[in-house]
Amino acid sequence: MKKRIWTYLKFCTLIGLVIALFAFTSKRNEQRKINRVLVEFVEQQDPYVNEMAVNKLLIQNQERVTNVGKEILVLNTVEKDLDSHKMIEYSDVYLTVNGQLKARIKQRTPIARVNALTSFYVDVTGNTMPLSDSYSAHVPLVHNVSEREISDVFPLLKKIQEDEFLKKHVVGVYQTSKAHYELELRVYSFRIVIGAVENLSGKVRNFKAFYQKALKDQSLDKYKKVSLQFSNQVVCTKK
Repeated sequence: MKKRIWTYLKFCTLIGLVIALFAFTSKRNEQRKINRVLVEFVEQQDPYVNEMAVNKLLIQNQERVTNVGKEILVLNTVEKDLDSHKMIEYSDVYLTVNGQLKARIKQRTPIARVNALTSFYVDVTGNTMPLSDSYSAHVPLVHNVSEREISDVFPLLKKIQEDEFLKKHVVGVYQTSKAHYELELRVYSFRIVIGAVENLSGKVRNFKAFYQKALKDQSLDKYKKVSLQFSNQVVCTKK
């Protein structure tokens, strides 16, 4: 009987020690200061927002985040501050057991730059984003399009971004009349007349067929305009 009581007492003492050790460890972990901030940019992207700008957003109560105790750092708030940045698509902020604050950042991806009084980018989702102080994106320049007309031209911009041939050759997009567009090429001087943003796949397919034939014939420099407006036709205007 005494042996059973003794075993029971030892078991209770062991449980008590485990609880005390856990509480002590948790308390020390809470009071430990964050000793390092690490910023990681996911995917291989151009630096539209730099690490210094991210660090500025990782500030709580007017102090550097490395001087803030873990127990008063609200990670959700930090993530919201980062996600509100106009260059950031989403963020993931977390703490490691050794006192490091890590922020994984996914930047927004611009696919075109609109030439306006205050120029801006159009991103891959069709939303606008400001120009970056850190990096200038190598994307087509859009002319004669206002911010409220972005939704009209966006399917064309997205098509250019997704098609490797167009992405390589197109440097400019011009609105020539309401929702009618022309493309400027990097090398050749002729304009591609797209017209309305409809049947883009067919128009691009027709242009690629024309391009391959004209390239073979060495006639690409002879044209001023190449129109894709008409169904299953490529109409060329010579210089």
